[in-house]
Amino acid sequence: MQRTGAATAPPLAVAPGEPHIWLLSRPWSHTDPAALPVGELDEDERERAAGLLRTGDRVRYLSAHVALRRVLAAYTGVPPRDLVLGRERCPCCGGPHGRPVLLGPPAAGAGLMFSLSYSHQVAAVALAADPVGVDVQRVPSAGTVRLCLPDLHPAERAELAAVPARRRPAAFARLWTRKEAYLKGLGTGLRRDLAADYLGGRQGAGAGPAGWSVTDLPAPPGHAVAAAVRSAHHHRTVVRTLTADCLHAEDAVELIAGSAARTYRVPRTAVLTQE
Repeated sequence: MQRTGAATAPPLAVAPGEPHIWLLSRPWSHTDPAALPVGELDEDERERAAGLLRTGDRVRYLSAHVALRRVLAAYTGVPPRDLVLGRERCPCCGGPHGRPVLLGPPAAGAGLMFSLSYSHQVAAVALAADPVGVDVQRVPSAGTVRLCLPDLHPAERAELAAVPARRRPAAFARLWTRKEAYLKGLGTGLRRDLAADYLGGRQGAGAGPAGWSVTDLPAPPGHAVAAAVRSAHHHRTVVRTLTADCLHAEDAVELIAGSAARTYRVPRTAVLTQE
């Protein structure tokens, strides 16, 4: 049986204005979902995974959600299986698909906010003391870029048009992750008009949504990663790496807490900043 340790005092914590991002790169070494500790997930998560037709999609979904719960356990001191996750109401329609939220146990991770994203061979978990969103995308094909361009903000379209064609897919991926990270932080996701907000590459105050800082993060080859946090005092983003062992090891929470020493700090001056 998998175990991840009994509840203890939280070994990790986030400070206001300093979101933590955990990257799990190439975690899909096990093609059999049975190898994962799915007993740590709740009934809804297991049902969603069962509804995915392709084995690879199920493995990606389960791996990302096991990683999320184990990271949250390292910050709350609560075993992964005992965490109760839910959703806020969507600001656009009022439906139950807004920002993810930690509902329990009582007092566990009070004030802790989080976001999850995964794409192909990379997963990302963001935690913060403020509303936060994270997104990871694989660099798309040129055809996908052409299809998506008309939906973007006019200034974003102009910026991408000025990028040489061979580099445009990578530039688009960076833009798209910034936009999705921000929309996840809002809690709307893609239900909000993609042209409503500028998330392009211009630096400086007034360049994007008021009150938010959006950060391009180090990404594995062929991918882009970005995070967005709503904070008046954002000064840096801490990036940490998860290994595939954290999906399978019995002492995963301890491994995660120990790996916190291996960090990459992105200063505020390196981000697209909105005041």
